[in-house]
Amino acid sequence: MANAADRPVGRRKFLSDAAAGTAGLVAAPHIASAKPADPQAQDQAHQAVPSDVALRVKALESILVEKGMVDPATIDAVIETYESKVGPRNGARVVARAWADAAFRKRLLTDGTAAIAELGYGGSQGEHMVVVENTATLHNLVVCTLCSCYPWPVLGLPPTWYKSAPYRSRAVIDPRGVLREFGVTLTDDVQVRVWDSTAEIRYLVLPERPPGTEGMTEEQLAALVTRNSMVGVAKLSGPRGAAA
Repeated sequence: MANAADRPVGRRKFLSDAAAGTAGLVAAPHIASAKPADPQAQDQAHQAVPSDVALRVKALESILVEKGMVDPATIDAVIETYESKVGPRNGARVVARAWADAAFRKRLLTDGTAAIAELGYGGSQGEHMVVVENTATLHNLVVCTLCSCYPWPVLGLPPTWYKSAPYRSRAVIDPRGVLREFGVTLTDDVQVRVWDSTAEIRYLVLPERPPGTEGMTEEQLAALVTRNSMVGVAKLSGPRGAAA
């Protein structure tokens, strides 16, 4: 994907993101009090990590390496896996293929696990992937009410807000309110459907294809797709200058 997910982040950034996974245990995260127009800025706002937590993670790594308990090459290999092989860019490619190839889209909606595997992205623990499609009259939202089950092979590391108690409870109780906090306001004629992920079943949202994207290549289409849109907390805009 051509956005922030494609840029190398390095060990420091990766460890900060990993620390975000534990930050929810330290500080009560809020779902989306601000509404940045830039999806990348919104992601950064949701994933803000207390500096002391990030520093503890980095310090722990240094100690483990110094004592010979962790091989830096192993850490680098893990980082490389999540930078190059696992992440939102994978999901974006799945979405772009579905937009560009009607036959693939049909297979994706019929058997998400098999269709996603066609592109080389499969669940590492045997999870069954279900793909749900957003339309003009239906908006899908994904949550895991029990813990934080998440489709890692196609979306990478789960953001802190996805794992937070407020999101996990309010996404079910007040999905429209949650969507508004993410900057998505739906009209009353649009149905909202909430999907609860489990250890066995993971969900991926197929966003609506933005207007003005006719004739774009799959690579160009993938660059428009964001992680949040594949969770269902964001809608996508077309290329600049495209008619709505």
